Amino acid sequence: MNFKISLVVPMYNESDNIGYFYERITSVLTDYIFEIICINDGSKDSTLNKLNELASKDKRVKVIDLSRNFGKEVAMSAGLKYAQGDIIIPIDADLQDPPELIPDMIEKWQEGYDVVYATRIIREGETFFKKATASIFYKFIRKITKIDIPADTGDFRLMSRQVVDAVNALPESHRFMKGLFSWVGFRQISIPYQREPRFAGKTNFNYWKLWNFAIEGITSFSFAPLQISMYMGFLVSIAALIYAFYLVVDTLLFGNSVPGYPSLMVAILFFGGVQLITLGVIGEYVGRIYGETKRRPLFLVRETINIELSEQDK
Repeated sequence: MNFKISLVVPMYNESDNIGYFYERITSVLTDYIFEIICINDGSKDSTLNKLNELASKDKRVKVIDLSRNFGKEVAMSAGLKYAQGDIIIPIDADLQDPPELIPDMIEKWQEGYDVVYATRIIREGETFFKKATASIFYKFIRKITKIDIPADTGDFRLMSRQVVDAVNALPESHRFMKGLFSWVGFRQISIPYQREPRFAGKTNFNYWKLWNFAIEGITSFSFAPLQISMYMGFLVSIAALIYAFYLVVDTLLFGNSVPGYPSLMVAILFFGGVQLITLGVIGEYVGRIYGETKRRPLFLVRETINIELSEQDK
């Protein structure tokens, strides 16, 4: 093979998965030239020690130790920055995304596709609630944004060097990678697969993190929440005018009666709630603007292993 594969593997507390993940990867990619870029995203277990031990035995294993936990999206961005391959494949260490699918991805790339993303047709090991909310999220975000973000598709995909260079050139610090991978365009194709349960350990994504992740995706690629807030304001204003007209007519016909306390409280709470929701939506966007204007580095690296100086300085 005259091309090189870079596997980008963000890791946070994945010590129980590292050994078997390495065995699966090396057995699948026996006939390929490859590197495994492991990003330790501030793990609190023995992940870093196991990565260091593995890197000392196999120079194809490259370790990027971030200075703290920056989150999966940033850790993946760090791996993409350091990746040297002709094709780059982000993959999780929990083996929910099967490495055995990689040769099929390579075949599609050789046919001329720049991005080959894996679409989940079965999601083993996930609750009905999580599957349902994920389906709703993808349907909603596809409705409100002009970017075609494929449903039931994670970060597991093959990307050409040209695509990764385009993603690396994007300057934003709030990074919804699934959206960025779609935003850059190029020729893309899907291949279906069955997602397996985690090999070991527990996912670090609870429902609160998934909720914030969904908000990140929506606000990164759509102004629809702001527009919805504006429409709500118009509807409430129209309803208030209609009610005011009703009160004037009622007073002229039946006299000036004293309004009831319950209806007054309902109106105050309703209007107050609408205002707070609108302010919250505006605050989400303003907060992202504030974060972007700081221009802080996307991540900080404490140490690298098996990565040449030229790669660090690029």
